[in-house]
Amino acid sequence: MNQKLKTPELLLPAGSIEKLDYAIHYGADAVYLGMVDFSLRAMRKGELITLDNLKDSIHLAHSYNKKVYLTLNIFAYDNDIKQLIDASVKINDAKPDAVLFSDFGVYNIIKKYMPDIPLHVSTQTNILNSEAVKFWRDLGAERVVLSRDLSLEQIAQIKSDVPDIEYEIFVHGAQCVSFSGRCLISDYMTKGERKANHGNCSQSCRWSYKLVEETRDGEYFDIEENNQGTHILSPKDLALINYLPQLIDIGIDSFKIEGRTKSLYYVSAIAKAYRKAIDDYISTGKIDEEANYNEIKKIGNRGYTTGFYLHKPDSEGYSYDISKGLAGADCLCVFLDKIENKYKILTKNKFLLNDEIEVITPKECFKANVIKIFDYKTNEEKELSNTNDISLIELSREPEDYKYALARTIGVKNLR
Repeated sequence: MNQKLKTPELLLPAGSIEKLDYAIHYGADAVYLGMVDFSLRAMRKGELITLDNLKDSIHLAHSYNKKVYLTLNIFAYDNDIKQLIDASVKINDAKPDAVLFSDFGVYNIIKKYMPDIPLHVSTQTNILNSEAVKFWRDLGAERVVLSRDLSLEQIAQIKSDVPDIEYEIFVHGAQCVSFSGRCLISDYMTKGERKANHGNCSQSCRWSYKLVEETRDGEYFDIEENNQGTHILSPKDLALINYLPQLIDIGIDSFKIEGRTKSLYYVSAIAKAYRKAIDDYISTGKIDEEANYNEIKKIGNRGYTTGFYLHKPDSEGYSYDISKGLAGADCLCVFLDKIENKYKILTKNKFLLNDEIEVITPKECFKANVIKIFDYKTNEEKELSNTNDISLIELSREPEDYKYALARTIGVKNLR
């Protein structure tokens, strides 16, 4: 093991309590989560994290000796400030390991009503230089999340100039078309109903657009880029898995993955991939770049880019052909229980009897054949398990531990 290198924190999104649990078991050292009223991501599925279950959510992570950071990073109106003051008692009682914020008014409320909770400064404050880091350090921040608009050289310089504070950077996930996410497109396009900086972005940058000339009302023209489509504002996803060695050498404290609205499969598989890459480099001084990249291609993406980290992004950094991420491998099922030699599963995508599948767990990844499928209620054998079915299956090879196990299709499709 390389004793000179500090192992960075792997920080995963927790959009629900279930995702929090899976993220930790698949390798996260810490998770970040937001409540409905104060977060930049509005969750719509799963067991949502609210003020009422915040303490239980944090306690669950703490029971595994993992950290939890609470995002309070909306740009707040006066009514939000009042709500935050009202919520401060429960937030204090829940004992998050830090809070992330971007608004100066929110900062004042945290300092006044939650003075014992460590402060992490959100990327939405656009921290691009050493003086900005010093400013927040002197105001009591323990960590800053640097802007995604920085290069590796600029990050290294800032770290060298101001070493007495923690640094967190995004290493993977969807990117906003606007400067560090400070975007008003959604607000305008939805007439103020979907405010991007208030937790309800409509992702207008992912929409398909047409061009109209002002004297030709109603006559619309496609906007094309090499005949690939009209998603002119949609950036590809960030992926720095093969550049973690440089970031570890710089001394970055925390590697952050975007995706609180992403699927359970996404959170689990991406945590597993980045956990392995970090551990490989710390223990051997090397990473398997081809294997790493092949693994992240199996997870939903709009194509990958290194953003600003290696060079100034050009047209190759945009996904002109699609707006939604496509996974190279489909998640087939989530393992729920074991009954004798059968596994109770929740089906996410249809699969058939005798299909070869890939089973992933926090410790394993292997191929197996589906040798029997049963209806969970009747125990009758069937030829397939359909989407949303709860079924029982038998496999040609069984996982050592089925808890937190998932299954997906073999190989990589939807090559981007």
